[in-house]
Amino acid sequence: MALKMHSSLAVHVGDWIKTELLEPQNVRINTVAEHLGVSRQAISALLNGRCGLTAEMAIRFEKAFGVRAETLMRMQSTFDLAQARAHASNLHVQHFGLPSQADNEAWRG
Repeated sequence: MALKMHSSLAVHVGDWIKTELLEPQNVRINTVAEHLGVSRQAISALLNGRCGLTAEMAIRFEKAFGVRAETLMRMQSTFDLAQARAHASNLHVQHFGLPSQADNEAWRG
C-alpha cells in the first residue's frame, strides 16, 4: 500500500528556494536572475509560484547554490501531483479493464 502525503505538506519549489536560499542571505531577485543568466520575470514567476521549475532552471540553481537538481525537481513534481490529486474527483475516467498479467500468461500458454 502506497503512503499518501497530505497536500498541505507539498511546497512549491519556488517558495522553498525563496525562503530557504535567498531570503536568509538577503539575495535580491535581480541579482539571482543576473547570476543565473535568466530574466527577472522568470525568477519572479518561479519564486512566486506562477510557474513551475524546469529541468534547465533546476540545473542553474544546482550550479549556483549546490542544491541537487534532482531534489528540486522532486519537490516540483510532488507539488504538482498534490495539486492534481486535490482535483482528482473532477476527472471522470473509467478504468480501462486490461487483462491482468496472470490472464496474459495463461492466454499465451
